[in-house]
Amino acid sequence: MRYRFNVFGRIIAIERVGDAWAAHLSGDDGKRRPAGLAIPSDVPHAELAQYLYDIYHESATPTNGDVFEIEPRRDA
Repeated sequence: MRYRFNVFGRIIAIERVGDAWAAHLSGDDGKRRPAGLAIPSDVPHAELAQYLYDIYHESATPTNGDVFEIEPRRDA
């Protein structure tokens, strides 16, 4: 499953690939590129937002000061 996070205004998609996490930056055009981020394999999904906050906290701004998971779109 792929998880998406708003990380201080940037969208990062994270998914499990085997026993490891893979992270990609999502562009406005829908394209993805590797995020260059190593996430330890033992970090559970429930702790990904906190991990991202800890890594990218210096990117916080007054208007983008948090990290949160973006819920998947549910079509009715």
